[in-house]
Amino acid sequence: MSMETTLRKSVSDDAQEVYRAIALIELGARMQLLETELTLSRDRMIRLYRELKGMPPPKGMLPFSADWYMTWMPNIHSSLFYNIYLFLKEQTRCSRLDALTKAYRLYVEHCGQNRLEVVLSLTRAWTLVRFFEADMLQQTPCCRCKGKFVAHRHDLQAHFVCGACQPPSRAGRTKKAASSKAECGSLAA
Repeated sequence: MSMETTLRKSVSDDAQEVYRAIALIELGARMQLLETELTLSRDRMIRLYRELKGMPPPKGMLPFSADWYMTWMPNIHSSLFYNIYLFLKEQTRCSRLDALTKAYRLYVEHCGQNRLEVVLSLTRAWTLVRFFEADMLQQTPCCRCKGKFVAHRHDLQAHFVCGACQPPSRAGRTKKAASSKAECGSLAA
């Protein structure tokens, strides 16, 4: 392989990395996600972030507990995202990062089409995938609907009923839901 071919390949690889960084930043990726998944320098990613968002990247800790994914609404959204992710990874044979990006876009689109709040951020989706890769989580089928839901790896899973089939008693009774309902009522009057 000639020096020119090597140079051309590295320039195209670099362009692909920049494209991926742009896509991830537009979806809300944090710097830790970018640094872990891409080969671009930190300074370059910060410049890209500033250029796209008009401000520096947010600072702070990443989600670190698998317990967040077990609560009612996050579990349903996490399970939806992860099932999309697995389907894309297995059926299209795309890379892990491309499957993550495409699955997250489909998840956000699904929420928008159904007027649902986007509960799962890209960072939480990425962390979810990493928790599965670390064998901290598994998919467990619901004994009623047969859907596969996110669950702790070593919990007892016999006769598991998902949050969609058996929502908690206060499900949907948040301040946000109440204000939305009141707003709809005032529009109808």
